Amino acid sequence: MVVNTCYRFVFNREDAEDLAQEVFIEVYRSLDKFREESKLSTWIYRIAVTKSLDHLRRLKRKKRFSSLKRVIGIDDPADSIPAPEYDNPADVLGSKERVAVLQNALDGLPDNQKTAFLLSKQDGYSNQEIADILQTTIPAVESLIHRAKKNLQARLERHYRSAE
Repeated sequence: MVVNTCYRFVFNREDAEDLAQEVFIEVYRSLDKFREESKLSTWIYRIAVTKSLDHLRRLKRKKRFSSLKRVIGIDDPADSIPAPEYDNPADVLGSKERVAVLQNALDGLPDNQKTAFLLSKQDGYSNQEIADILQTTIPAVESLIHRAKKNLQARLERHYRSAE
C-alpha cells in the first residue's frame, strides 16, 4: 500500500521504495504521537502523501539548481549516465509520452488538488477518508476534486490542441 501510494506521486519505483522506507521509519519514530482520531492506515497514508509531496518539491528545487549549473557551465554527473535499453522502443516511447503528458498535467495542479484527485481516482478512497487524510471537510474535498478535474481537462486539451 505505501509503496504504491508513493509511486502514484513520484512515478519512479526506486524513489517510491525509498520513500516507503522513510515512511515506515517516520511511523516507528512517531507512533507515540498517533492519537487514534482516525484509523492507523489513514495516518500512515497521510505520512506517505506528505513524504511524496516533499520529495517532489525537492526535485523541483534540484531541477532549478541544475539549470543554473548548466547556465554557468558546471557539469552534472547525472548527465553522463546512459539510458536503459528496452525491447520495443516504439511501444516504450509511446507509453512514456502518454505518461509524461499526464504527469505534466498532474504536476501542474496545486498540491492539494493533486493529492485529493489521486486519493480519489487512483486509490479509491471515499471523500470522508480523503477529508481525514487531508485534515479538511468533505465539501472541501469535493471542491478540490472538481477543480482538479477541470484543471486537468483544460491542461490536456491545451496540450493536444497544440500538438495538432
